[in-house]
Amino acid sequence: MKRVPFPQYLSRPMQFLWWESDELAVILLFVGLAMMFGGVFWFLPFLGSYAFVRLKREYPKDFLRHVFYFLGLTRLKGYPEYWEREFSE
Repeated sequence: MKRVPFPQYLSRPMQFLWWESDELAVILLFVGLAMMFGGVFWFLPFLGSYAFVRLKREYPKDFLRHVFYFLGLTRLKGYPEYWEREFSE
């Protein structure tokens, strides 16, 4: 049986170097835009990731999922839609 080390913090987000997974996704998104359009867009990975990290520090954990929920891009399991005023459990 192979031994696997138990993580020290169970709720710690996955990291690549010093970036968390959502920060890395923003960086890669802006790098993709820079590769498609070029020119001034090469500043976007730096400025966009800096702005996202600053924004992320101001709001509670996992705020991006709630932003996507309010935009209608994702659903939260076990919760009603955001326009529903009354619901019963």
